[in-house]
Formats: sequence, structure tokens, C-alpha cells
Amino acid sequence: QVQLVESGGGLVQAGGSLRLSCAASGRTFSIYAMGWFRQAPGKEREFVACLSGSGGSTYYADSVKGRFTISRDNAKNTVWLQMNSLKPEYTAVYYCAAHLTTSNLRVGVVSDWGQGTQVTVSS
Repeated sequence: QVQLVESGGGLVQAGGSLRLSCAASGRTFSIYAMGWFRQAPGKEREFVACLSGSGGSTYYADSVKGRFTISRDNAKNTVWLQMNSLKPEYTAVYYCAAHLTTSNLRVGVVSDWGQGTQVTVSS
């Protein structure tokens, strides 16, 4: 089990950028695949991006490919989501998530969730 705390959300204009951070507790962070999900008002939570424990494999939802970049530093127990060229439809609560495999994260199977951070993109 790993505890996750997100930060970095906020209000940004369309076309702007934000970088979300997720700090994880525990000494076994590197064995976990990590991911980001988002939930917009009135919608289901959806997969955004994930990467393997080593960071060598990354996966993105089609809607964010080329705009978002997921990365991690296992020495710092941290994963980031760099979000560029933001659109108003990206407004949502963004959640950090962990599981042992990216294959599970990609289909929404998550073992640990963060509390979420609000991202609001104004038009």
C-alpha cells in the first residue's frame, strides 16, 4: 500500500500549462506503476496517463497525447503530470493512482488513490 498526495492544481487560462505533482510514501515506490485519472463534474472518472515502475513505459489517453507528459523520480517518490496547451474541457479533479501494473491502471484498476487536486481551465 502507498499513500499519495497530489498538488499543483489551480486555475489557468486555455492554452496555458500546469504541472501536477504526486508525492508517495513508502520505501517500495519504485515497484508501483503510477497513473493519473480525472473526473469532470457529472462525468465518470477516466484514465489520463500512466507509467511503469521504472518509468520506461508510458501510456496516454488519446485525448491528451501530445499535450500531457507523465514522469517520475523514484529517488524522490514523486510522479508528475505536465499539462500543456490546456483546454476548458480538461477542467476536472485530477487523481494520482497506483497499482503494480500499467495494464491494470489503463483499465481503471487501482490499488491506491490520492485525494485529488482541482484543475480549472478558463476559456
